[in-house]
Amino acid sequence: MKMDSKRMRKELEALLASNDRLFIYDNEKDQLRIESKLNGKGITISLSGIVAKWHNEKDKAIDEVVYYVEEGLKAMVETVKLAEHEKKIYPVIRSTSFPIEAEEGVPFLTEDHTAETRIYYAVDMGKTYRLIDSRILEKEGWEAGRIKEIALFNVRSLSTTLKNDLVRENVFYFLNTNDGYDASRILNKGFLNEMQIRVSGTMAVAIPHQDVLIIADIRNNTGYDVLAQMAMSFFANGRVPITALSFLYENGELEPIFILGKNK
Repeated sequence: MKMDSKRMRKELEALLASNDRLFIYDNEKDQLRIESKLNGKGITISLSGIVAKWHNEKDKAIDEVVYYVEEGLKAMVETVKLAEHEKKIYPVIRSTSFPIEAEEGVPFLTEDHTAETRIYYAVDMGKTYRLIDSRILEKEGWEAGRIKEIALFNVRSLSTTLKNDLVRENVFYFLNTNDGYDASRILNKGFLNEMQIRVSGTMAVAIPHQDVLIIADIRNNTGYDVLAQMAMSFFANGRVPITALSFLYENGELEPIFILGKNK
């Protein structure tokens, strides 16, 4: 079966059809917006990216998008409460190209992270989460600093169980719990410092999408090539891509590295 943007659009519209939803297609950007008639809020998805993923994962790629849209629209109509939900506040990492404000022009609560990434803050709502914006802070009467402090405390409480793989004498560690905050563990400096003691070579870190954190113990030049290929592969297949670049971790700081791959 041949899959293109036109066919993908029809598939998604059929699966997401509802009397209280509008579908708006942007031909120039090849994007489909699914919008609620009740509140005008919606989610915009890139069809070309989903088509590319479909060629590798088939129906799994479509199922993931449908789940993401359904849960996202549901979260938009639920009331966000911060009081008595402190344990559900977490930081999430996004690319610097990710919007810094909600559709209504309300700015999200953010903080600079690296040249490639930015920190957002969210309230966990079970199967999804809601990014915290200035309107929520004002309504709840909370200070931004309080949110950030709680979020960083909570991310340090998350498990850091790793799997590892040896490739060309380099060790690669993978954190992949699929709880939505795998990439957020990069903010747990205590964990990173423990890993730095553990590695025998150069420590590099990658967060290609939100559901994986890669820590590399680079022991030879080939290790950089392998890491670059891994990061690009994960980035291309992630539901919420962040960055295909990797970072060196030295003295508690992350420094983006550009790796020109030579070996396949």
